[in-house]
Amino acid sequence: MPESFVHTGFPSRIVFGAGTLDQVAAEVESLQISKALVIATGSARDAADVVELGLEDRFAGRIDEVRQHVPVERADAARAKAREISADGIVALGGGSAIGLAKAIALTTGLPIVAVPTTYAGSEMTPVWGQTADGAKTTGTDLAVLPRTVVYDPVLSRGLPLGITAASVANALAHCVEATWTVKADPITELTAVEGARALHDGLLAVVEDPHDLDARGNLLYGACLAGSALATAGTGLHHKLCHLLGGTYGLPHAETHAAVLPQVTHLNAPAVPRAKSRLESAIQAENLATGLYDFFSTTGVPTSLRALGLSEQQAKEAAQQFAAGNPANVVPVDEKTLTELLLAAWSGERPSLQGVTR
Repeated sequence: MPESFVHTGFPSRIVFGAGTLDQVAAEVESLQISKALVIATGSARDAADVVELGLEDRFAGRIDEVRQHVPVERADAARAKAREISADGIVALGGGSAIGLAKAIALTTGLPIVAVPTTYAGSEMTPVWGQTADGAKTTGTDLAVLPRTVVYDPVLSRGLPLGITAASVANALAHCVEATWTVKADPITELTAVEGARALHDGLLAVVEDPHDLDARGNLLYGACLAGSALATAGTGLHHKLCHLLGGTYGLPHAETHAAVLPQVTHLNAPAVPRAKSRLESAIQAENLATGLYDFFSTTGVPTSLRALGLSEQQAKEAAQQFAAGNPANVVPVDEKTLTELLLAAWSGERPSLQGVTR
């Protein structure tokens, strides 16, 4: 019998399959949206054009300019645009930045979101929002920002460059791994996370061989969906909070920061959750989870050091000091010394098995 637990599932409708972009208009109609604001990243503009045409008179306006970490000035401008066109719903196409901007609008207006992800960020499956102001990123959880419907069309991500693909998968894998050790983790989130990790691992290896492999792209979207679902219930912990601090304060790229930090946090935390550690090791075909993640990121071309992303050694030390001041909760107790060692290892890009993090 499993241990006692409480599990919360979130109500999202998922439409999955090649060619499902053509169903977006019908999904908008089913939500009784009459004036849709379309938000799209640059890489999703062609898909947004298709959606705009399909919406016909339900199309009310469009935003094509989005940025990572949702700067508050962009959020304010997007809310003003929604008011200007009297939008009663949002269609967001692209990666986490586009969906994050849609969430910023929904947070204050309650407008329903139809999300069409083209990367593997997983934000579309979570009620988590984030905004950046004055060099600091603020995050929170609110059911108002959870997309009502998510349309996964593998065709849309088939042209995603390999480097962006691999970094996005690192982001999704971070959702899977962290979902096994947070305070709210449970046996259901663990199984979801493990299956998500397997799909992401196998999908990326296949995409490395053939970037246009539609089945592999579908596997990655499936894995990202599971990763987001697991994180939505389990919440975030030490890893994500560190990445949000680094991204919001120093402007580091979101997905790549996960790849540099995750192996080091895993080296610290995974021994505290031995069952999940073993299952995840099987999922990614590794003898050790932390080194397996590091090697997987390295072989698929994702930077594994914060230094390569532009962070200085002094900034890594400052981040550790700042983070420790908040007395962070973690499955393994941490202090400033532990965090400094961890972030310096992530800064230099050392393979976890070759250095010691205080446990």
